[in-house]
Amino acid sequence: MIKDKYDIRRGAKIAVKALSDSEKADKSALILSHVAQLEVVERAEVVALYASLPDEVQSFALIEQLSKTKRVVLPRVAGDEMDFYAYAPQSLKVGAFGIEEPQGAEVVAPEQIDVIIVPGVAFTEGGKRCGRGKGYYDKYLSREGFCAVKVGVCYKEQLVEDIPNEPHDIVMDYIIFG
Repeated sequence: MIKDKYDIRRGAKIAVKALSDSEKADKSALILSHVAQLEVVERAEVVALYASLPDEVQSFALIEQLSKTKRVVLPRVAGDEMDFYAYAPQSLKVGAFGIEEPQGAEVVAPEQIDVIIVPGVAFTEGGKRCGRGKGYYDKYLSREGFCAVKVGVCYKEQLVEDIPNEPHDIVMDYIIFG
């Protein structure tokens, strides 16, 4: 029986909360090293990442690593929309939902992004994703011109057997977990 998204989110959040900070740090390092080694990431010129929350795969080490050789962009939320802006460590400010956001003025067009690393609350190994429920990523990944490779990242505790798929849900090309 497929659970509804509310139950999937609740179960995944409980599982992540049970992880210690050191377990999350170790798992994040492993996951992100696999992400960095993906051929699509190595070839990419522009990589979209996210500023992690405490219950997400910790992204800041990968942001720093990739920003040495690639253009890294991060999301910023305004109302019901999310756009990506160039990463500059000195420009990050806490914004929507307590997430650090870049403050640049120039929006990066969806077609400029080669790879996007996507957080989520739960994933299936086949690429289905359950986010926090606001639809920011699904809306962004559906934008005209968007054609980047989509890489979902999660702790293995966030993997579920199935997630009910709705027409607006976007499936990931890769799922990296650990």
